[in-house]
Amino acid sequence: MPATRFSKRRRISSPVKEEPPAYNSSPDELAASSDHEKYHSQRAPSKPLREGRGRKRSCADICSANSTAVASEDSHSELAGPPRASEETPNVLITAAASGEDSPDELDHTTPTFFRRPFRASFSKESRRPHEKFTSQSPSPPPYSRLSSPIATPRTPPVRPPRYEPYKEKMVLKGHRKGVAAVRFSPDGLLVASCSADATIRIWETATGKHLHTLEGHLAGISTIAWSPDGKTLASGSDDKSIRLWDVSTGKAHPHLLLSHSSYIYALSFSPRGNMLASGSYDEALFLWDVRTTRLMRSLPAHSDPIGGVDFVRDGTLIVSCAGDGLIRVWDTATGQCLRTLVHEDNAAVTGVRFSPNGKFVLAWTLDGCVRLWNYVEGRCVKTYQGHTNSKYSIGGAFGVYGGEDGVEQRACVVSGSEDGSILCWDVQSKEILQIIQGHQGVVLGVDTLNQEGLIASGGVDKTVRVWEREREREGAGDSGDAVDAAISTLKVDEQEADGMA
Repeated sequence: MPATRFSKRRRISSPVKEEPPAYNSSPDELAASSDHEKYHSQRAPSKPLREGRGRKRSCADICSANSTAVASEDSHSELAGPPRASEETPNVLITAAASGEDSPDELDHTTPTFFRRPFRASFSKESRRPHEKFTSQSPSPPPYSRLSSPIATPRTPPVRPPRYEPYKEKMVLKGHRKGVAAVRFSPDGLLVASCSADATIRIWETATGKHLHTLEGHLAGISTIAWSPDGKTLASGSDDKSIRLWDVSTGKAHPHLLLSHSSYIYALSFSPRGNMLASGSYDEALFLWDVRTTRLMRSLPAHSDPIGGVDFVRDGTLIVSCAGDGLIRVWDTATGQCLRTLVHEDNAAVTGVRFSPNGKFVLAWTLDGCVRLWNYVEGRCVKTYQGHTNSKYSIGGAFGVYGGEDGVEQRACVVSGSEDGSILCWDVQSKEILQIIQGHQGVVLGVDTLNQEGLIASGGVDKTVRVWEREREREGAGDSGDAVDAAISTLKVDEQEADGMA
């Protein structure tokens, strides 16, 4: 009975030299084994061996052992008969990879078959090794594949659910002859107002999109509008250096204009009680007006560049302003004293600001393509939201609500326009982009949210006002500003943000 393969390998690896057994091999196989020995003897010249039990094996010994193993395997293949058609392979290495065994190389190093690359058909005959029986008539080797190795198992890509994007376009409101600079929902959410460079203001029904009024009277483009807390009065600031108050129910303007600014009006904001109006202008001044008497109460030399935004805190005790000088200032409403100045190390121009619904943070838009959330009490930036484009235009935004239906957790988000025509929603805490809303053709200048109804209104240079509605499982399901307050109250400061403050 012939010796097993295991016993032959033990005999080959033994340090004691023994006479190789005689095999009944064909002349072709003997020639192949001699070519194998000749090739490896030329590559690795033999070195004198050290005497002793622990002597190292030279390359010549290893090569002769390998040639003997090749001859023994050939003799076994002779005894087993001719191979079947399915067992024929173009080269030795691919056969080893298919069998799943790790074979030693000429230095007796074991190479996993998973990382072994097959020979390519582009090799020339001269570059092929003698023991590679790879003729031109042989079929081309298969391309390298992870599935050809027994170590790799076929894996099907996971089926991902469609991305949750709740905000869908509800309607498109047309009528403005030039770009829309700002849009604002009324406090009760029943109306939406838009102002344009065509010097008009249009008021629409939120539910149906029906056009109710067109307010005309300004002599130049209108850059900003603001609703009074009771929703009966609308204030507008224009490039004609005037501020007008409008009766929304009749569409008529108040007989008295607010005239004190010496340049364009860029920002307006009503106090929570509705008795004061703050205005910011290109003349770098911040004015406080008495709405009942339409008289100027206080003038604050706030900045050294045009003012881009103003806002009142929820209780009316503070006012925040921003300007092109890169400064964000917080003012005491009663005394007009500057309580805090916020500035980032980049010192980019700030074009818009808003207090958070809980009054603890300030959200600011800058021309370096960032929206930053500031803790104005501590004077530090806690979050920076990126992903939109903003380097030239004054772009606005607001806080909103995301999720709350279909098993999706309700989260507070920051909504902003972009110069590439999109609207972005970020998670307030993680800064993840939750949704990118597409629809406008051109820069989106004004964005406002109505969290009670799950609506977003936007206006841009394409002369349209678009209303986006959040898909909800049931009417009024968890839609309130409480979600925004809860999320913002638990904000944690990012460590990397602390390095960007002066």
